[in-house]
Amino acid sequence: MKYIRELRDGERLVGIYLCKHKQSAMTKNGKPYDTVLLQDKTGVLDGKIWDPNSYGIEDFEDLDYIEVTGDIITFAGALQLNIKRVRKAREGEYRPGDYLPVSSQNVEEMYAELLAYVRSVKNPWLAQLLDGWFVKDAKFVKAFKFSSAAKTVHHGFVGGLLEHTLSVTKLCAYYTKSYPFLNRDLLITAALLHDAGKTRELSPFPVNDYTDNGQLLGHIMMGAEMIHDAAMGIPGFPPRLESELKHCILAHHGELEYGSPKKPALAEAMALNLADNTDARMETLREVFLDAGDKKEWLGYNKIFESNLRKTTAGE
Repeated sequence: MKYIRELRDGERLVGIYLCKHKQSAMTKNGKPYDTVLLQDKTGVLDGKIWDPNSYGIEDFEDLDYIEVTGDIITFAGALQLNIKRVRKAREGEYRPGDYLPVSSQNVEEMYAELLAYVRSVKNPWLAQLLDGWFVKDAKFVKAFKFSSAAKTVHHGFVGGLLEHTLSVTKLCAYYTKSYPFLNRDLLITAALLHDAGKTRELSPFPVNDYTDNGQLLGHIMMGAEMIHDAAMGIPGFPPRLESELKHCILAHHGELEYGSPKKPALAEAMALNLADNTDARMETLREVFLDAGDKKEWLGYNKIFESNLRKTTAGE
């Protein structure tokens, strides 16, 4: 099969992909068409069936594996597939593992490294809180290992939440060495838990979409609730420490317009925001350059970075 990341404008495509989502709509002229979001382990591709009732378009639903035939074009700066033919694939014609985006890092090795940071926390209250999730709660551990860190944008793959959390924790550990006034135990705990709510915000793969509570509350609010509930289960947990930890979670996006209910008011909350933003931005850039393949010219305006981007040429 040809992976989505390898596709280029002007190509004719025939291949089997996972239909992540299908939606019917109408053009301005009142003609029906279908939007089909195709997925494999390298990414997603927007597809359009402009004549869904035509010969050669078989019936299919969300999460079916389908063989599509069509033409790759560029629309609004992104690749799109004009689908001409569709049939449901039969078992044995595809390998499900080819259709789930997966971290390039080893999940078990990352988790072992994460546990080292869990065990490095000396504060008895915070250590007990972390142990309750990352060591004793098998259901949470399974969800944490295999969840993504986002539906799109960055770390949107199996193991993405773990990979992102580990990177943010490493950055925070570096900050505590460079800026000793930071409370290491509080910052490391906050880094480990800052996106724990995403285990409830996003549904498991292959759907990887927002749950009802994900839409209504979001991972920041749910993460703060998780900390409150866990602290209530630990007799004598200091209320002030709980509030400081929850503040770090509530403020980790940094700005109200970016979804944080509070702006950072503690040094540890500011450090967490910087680490979270750094890793998210660097991973997003990595994915942009990976999608660009061997292109060395300017890639065009990017809405996320609000800039035209290209790879560095120094050292070639």
